Amino acid sequence: MIAKPKTAMVMAAGLGKRMRPLTASRPKPLVQVGGKALIDHALDRLAASGITRVVVNAHYLAGSLEAHLARHSHGLEIAISDEREKLLETGGGLIKALPLLGEDPVLAVNSDNLWVDGPTDAISLLANRWDDRQMDALLLLVPLARANCHSGKGDFHMDAGGRIARRKSGRIAPFVFTGVQLISKRLLVDPPSDAFSTNIFWDRAIAAGRAFGVAHQGLWFDVGMPGAIAKTEFILSHG
Repeated sequence: MIAKPKTAMVMAAGLGKRMRPLTASRPKPLVQVGGKALIDHALDRLAASGITRVVVNAHYLAGSLEAHLARHSHGLEIAISDEREKLLETGGGLIKALPLLGEDPVLAVNSDNLWVDGPTDAISLLANRWDDRQMDALLLLVPLARANCHSGKGDFHMDAGGRIARRKSGRIAPFVFTGVQLISKRLLVDPPSDAFSTNIFWDRAIAAGRAFGVAHQGLWFDVGMPGAIAKTEFILSHG
C-alpha cells in the first residue's frame, strides 16, 4: 500500500485515427460523450479521487487541447508536456514527462477510456494494492465480459496473486487493460528510442515477474471509435 498519489499523467497526445471523422478538427480527448469531453471525464474521476496535479501530454491540435484545459481545469493544477515536435507514443511520452512527475510510482491514465468508479474508486484500489517490494507495474484491468464497447480478445491473464501474463496469439484472455496504471520509475529507464509504446516497459516487468493487475469494480468503456459513443451514452444514462 502507498499513499494515494497526488499527481497523475494523462495521455492525450494520440492522433485519434480510429475516431475519424470526429477528430478531423479536434484532438480525440475533446470528443464528447454525454455532453462532456473525454478528457473531462478522466479529470473528473481524478479530482474526485484526491488528485491535485495533472500532467497532460499534447501533440495533435495541441493548441485546442491547451485552450480547453485552461477553461476547464476541474480545480486541478495542470501542466502540459509538449510533444508538438514529435509524437512520442505512450512510453516516450512518460519518459519526456518524468521531470514533471514527482511521485514514485507514477499514476498514468489514458484519456480515451471512460470509467465509472465502483465501491472503491479506481485510484484508491491501485494505491491499496501496490507493493513496492514485488511490483514495478500495477495495471487496472476489467474482465473482458464487462469491457463495454471493446471488440478485442482481451489483453492479460491474471493469477490468484495478481501477477499478469500476456494473451497468447490466437487465444482469448479474460482481462482488458483499462488505460489506468501505476508504474515505478525503476522501470522507466533505458528507452529503446524517443518514440515507443509502454508495452516495452510492461514486457520487462512481466519477464521479471513484477507486473501485476487488479480488477476494476465499476463500469468501463472503450470509446475508441465513433460507434462506441452512442452505446456508452445509453449505458451511462440507463444505469
